[in-house]
Amino acid sequence: LKAFPLEKGDREAVDVVHSEKEAIMQTKTFQVEGTNTALTVHLATNFWQRFRGLMLRRPLPPATALLIAPCNSIHMCFMRFAIDAVYLDKQGRILKITRHLRPWLGLSACWHAHSVLEMTAGQADALGLQPGQSFTIQE
Repeated sequence: LKAFPLEKGDREAVDVVHSEKEAIMQTKTFQVEGTNTALTVHLATNFWQRFRGLMLRRPLPPATALLIAPCNSIHMCFMRFAIDAVYLDKQGRILKITRHLRPWLGLSACWHAHSVLEMTAGQADALGLQPGQSFTIQE
C-alpha cells in the first residue's frame, strides 16, 4: 500500500485525446486502513475534470467514487442522482461525510478539506465509512 498523498505523476492524465478537456481520468484503488473495504476511485485532478465532476452523468456503480482534488465544497447543479460526499484532508483522513445530497438542491462544504470523494447516495453507509478513518492507495 502506498501512502495517501497523491504524487505529481498521479495528478497527470493517462492519455490526452485532443485537449485537456478530453483527458482520460486515472483510476486508483483506495483502501480504508485496517479494513478490507476497497473503493475504485476515478481521479479528477485538472480544471475540466473537476469542473464537470459527475454533472449529467449516470449513477456510479457500487464501491466506485470520483475524487475531486483540490476541492472543499460542491454543488448539485446539473446532477442526475443523489450522492454522498466524503471530505478528506491531505493525508487521506475522512473529515466529514455529507449523506444523500439531492440533485439540483444540494450544497456542501468542509473548509479544512483538501479533496472530496463523490459516490452514489448510500455508498458511504454501505462501505462503513466514518470520520477519522484513513484511506491508502493500493498499487
